[in-house]
Amino acid sequence: MHRERISENVFWFQSEVYAQVTAGVVTGPQWAIVIDTLALPDETLGMREFIEHELSVPVRYVINTHYHADHAWGNCFFPGATIIAHERCRSLLDEFGRPSLEAARKQNAALRQVKIVLPQMTFSSGEMNLRVGKKNLTIIPAAGHSEDGIAVLVEEDRVLFAGDAFMPLPYVVDGNADEIAVSIKKIGRMGLENIVQGHGDIILRGEIEAAVKENLTYISNIKKVAKAAARRKPTEEMADNAGIEACGKSRVYLGGLADALHKRNLQKLIRDAREA
Repeated sequence: MHRERISENVFWFQSEVYAQVTAGVVTGPQWAIVIDTLALPDETLGMREFIEHELSVPVRYVINTHYHADHAWGNCFFPGATIIAHERCRSLLDEFGRPSLEAARKQNAALRQVKIVLPQMTFSSGEMNLRVGKKNLTIIPAAGHSEDGIAVLVEEDRVLFAGDAFMPLPYVVDGNADEIAVSIKKIGRMGLENIVQGHGDIILRGEIEAAVKENLTYISNIKKVAKAAARRKPTEEMADNAGIEACGKSRVYLGGLADALHKRNLQKLIRDAREA
């Protein structure tokens, strides 16, 4: 697991095992807030070990940016912490997380120690504010990757933990392309120093404008390809134009997973266009 100090009392963690998924922690003098958990128990427990023994504070709150397994299944490894999320995260984790975990346990013995812990503190609209030490955290809606998406802004440092609303490759199979474009545009206007993506590396201030533009271009391109494909059987030319590079992204993103995710994006948007 990679770990980096972003600013005073703000840390970032990145999985070395699964899709470069990220998490974060903001600490105060007496307790800490964790933002997302990692995909597998060993890495989540490693993050907790660092917080409790190297930073010497307990975790009081865990914020789930959305309900997906790689961001929320580690809730159970922070006993006593209050879980915070969008209210849809709670219902989606209850409805889909439980059966998904049961199925995953059959494939991965490491998940046998995982249990679903639902958020206890939720909100449905507007923003939520927390304070830890000298840091003010603002939790804001960030839909598009999934309907329950939120992001967490560390106000003093202008650091945004964006969840999967911002990734090296926007992924909308469980979400909505128009909504994620709105979220990306909003993020681009926030005057940030850093974006902590839900997967991938931290985006620095000088890189944000280009990253926002590239993601919006990609969303626009795949929508056009999907709309054209939905109207008729794809021609050879259309298939060539549908490749990830033709849509403005690289297949090397996310440890080589980007091409597969891109194809799923297109399949989803083609289905949506045909049903419209």
